[in-house]
Amino acid sequence: MSAHRLEYLAQLRLALPILGGQLAQTANGFVDTMMAGRVGAEDLAAVAVGASIWVPLFLFMTGVLMSATPILSRHLGGEAYHRVNPVAQQGLWLALGLGLFSAVILRSMGPLLGLMDVDPAIRPLVAGYLDALSWGMPGAAVLLALRSYTEAMNHTRPVLWISVIGLAINIPANYVLIYGKLGFPAMGGVGCGWATSLVMWSMALMMGAYIRRHPVYRPARLTLRERHLELASLGYMLRLGLPVGLSIFFEVSIFAVIALLISRLGPEIVAGHQIALNFTSLIFMIPLSFALAATVRVGHARGRHDSAGLSRAVRCSLAMTGGIGLFAGLALVVSRPWIPHIYTDNPEVIALAAHLLLFAGIYQVSDALQVCANGCLRGFEDTAWPMLMTLVAYWGVGLPVGYVLGLTDLWVPAMGPAGFWIGLVSGLTAAAVLLGIRLRWRLRQPLAAQAGADVGLRQSA
Repeated sequence: MSAHRLEYLAQLRLALPILGGQLAQTANGFVDTMMAGRVGAEDLAAVAVGASIWVPLFLFMTGVLMSATPILSRHLGGEAYHRVNPVAQQGLWLALGLGLFSAVILRSMGPLLGLMDVDPAIRPLVAGYLDALSWGMPGAAVLLALRSYTEAMNHTRPVLWISVIGLAINIPANYVLIYGKLGFPAMGGVGCGWATSLVMWSMALMMGAYIRRHPVYRPARLTLRERHLELASLGYMLRLGLPVGLSIFFEVSIFAVIALLISRLGPEIVAGHQIALNFTSLIFMIPLSFALAATVRVGHARGRHDSAGLSRAVRCSLAMTGGIGLFAGLALVVSRPWIPHIYTDNPEVIALAAHLLLFAGIYQVSDALQVCANGCLRGFEDTAWPMLMTLVAYWGVGLPVGYVLGLTDLWVPAMGPAGFWIGLVSGLTAAAVLLGIRLRWRLRQPLAAQAGADVGLRQSA
């Protein structure tokens, strides 16, 4: 079997369980929305507003904790097994700090809801939901750190199965806590927060037990019998992960700003925009999963000082995600008249969503390539420049182009939401070009110059 075919198979084995886990976790949000909605409009609104606050915080935390994956992958690729447990522990300490920090923020949001112009009728529900959910943030952070470790070990199947089990726990927990069963009081939307906290801690404990017992981790098992606190390595991990978290924040925030700007155009337009955005967000998980796999493969090749394997890992990941983007784009263009019917029967909303999905189909290749290039650059432990490039692409190109086309007559008559989606096409294409240039430059550097700055490794050498 050719080396390229082996690389394709290796990335598929890594990416597919990650994709399944991502979809299972997304289904938790769908379940929360559906079950809270059956209680009443106020509970549904409270969960929606609460999610708009805690989900970006969770994604920021996810980005920061991704920093452990390329470092661990490099050590494992270079068979520096003695460094895996200390570095993985730094990921856990960072996770605990971020989890507690996030919990404090969520518990402090009550007084700020008025400043955010949240409907007074649902403020107590939103505050209660966020307070309940805050107890699960440290568990979510620990889960993310353990996930980085197991992905770096080339073992992603537990990510899938534990996410599915988490979904299976969430449904009955929601039922009991939202509607008041088995002696618990009926909490409505607040019960969703407690159920989510329960799921987060359950998944973290299951992942910890799996890692402790499964033989696949034996060569470099994570254990706390000997505790390591390496401030230099912890600082390096934070410096590497903070730009990733900010990059995710830039991307999430531009969609939030666009939704805010579009909101003045009417409820039907907002609904059509939201349908197109929701469906394409599901599709985005496919190239994202392959990008996470690319981070691991690039890190392993760097650890082995394998220039040919490094180039092969990058080329194969770009080829696969580019093919996924092309197929997804064509599928969206062909099926866009039928997709909105999944969400609504309103003909005006259906027509607008179908129109916007055309632009979504156009940017699928750019979106897939930019997320893949970003994943490869994380494997190089290169995150600061990609953060600046995504900032320029999203906020310097995408949003200004969208605003001018959507809401002004400066270039053409105001196009409404279509103008913002053209802006998204422009921003994602700019990100793909800039990150591609950076990745090409990285590949031309000698491996010795890419060895990274893991201070802990240098100190122990």
